[in-house]
Amino acid sequence: MTEIDEITCLTKQLSVEEQLRLEQQNSRLVTHFKASLLEKDARKYWDLFYKRNETRFFKDRHWTTREFTELVEKKSTEKRTLLEIGCGVGNFIFPLIEEGLDFFIIACDLSSKAIEIVQKSKLYDDKHMRAFQVDITTEEILSQVEINSVDVATLIFVLSAVHPDKFISTLKTINKLLKPGGIVLFRDYGLYDMAQLRFKAGHKISENFYMRQDGTRSYYFSVEFLSNIFKEAGFEIAENTYIHRRTINKKENIDVPRVFIQAKVVKPK
Repeated sequence: MTEIDEITCLTKQLSVEEQLRLEQQNSRLVTHFKASLLEKDARKYWDLFYKRNETRFFKDRHWTTREFTELVEKKSTEKRTLLEIGCGVGNFIFPLIEEGLDFFIIACDLSSKAIEIVQKSKLYDDKHMRAFQVDITTEEILSQVEINSVDVATLIFVLSAVHPDKFISTLKTINKLLKPGGIVLFRDYGLYDMAQLRFKAGHKISENFYMRQDGTRSYYFSVEFLSNIFKEAGFEIAENTYIHRRTINKKENIDVPRVFIQAKVVKPK
């Protein structure tokens, strides 16, 4: 199996068939009533997701230090603070611990079930990390994490699960937590990713925002839109690109195109 990455700021060009799929999605949208329930019950759906899948769904993210060299570039002798927002069951933080990176880790997630799984891990050590449940779309976290105290914050496939109306307020809260000069490392679903194109009619909530079968939701970002919301939240853009990935297995005749978006944004000093 081969993975081929292309890094670009260009949006994926849609075929005629793909354009028709997107048009068909508009033939029947999620009702306003249903969309309101999905927002109200977001925590419940993620709790059910982790209760059902536990640690089996997501693979550990061993690629992060390759993509985000800021994790290993230590510029002082002081221990840095890493805030992982939407930590899930630890697929991002535990590989960092295994690699011996010197952070105090603060991990939070909307799902209390996910936090319970994190805290039961053999790698969890409350001398070096702290995990708790919180809704990042509110300002609850300001009572848990000191303002201007975080060196690195991560949003890895997290913001897409938030309602678009709450993007900017959520990013402004994260901005408050970062030290001046602190950085956000971001990766999420890009516009016209395969998963977006596969949604049938009845799953679209609003522009680029969809409901999955299990009640969780996903937004698909363009680089332009992502740049705008980060800037409005007070960040400077250091990097913002699409990653077009193709997973190819010639023996099984598999060619899977994915579109992700990756960014690094900084709180001004």
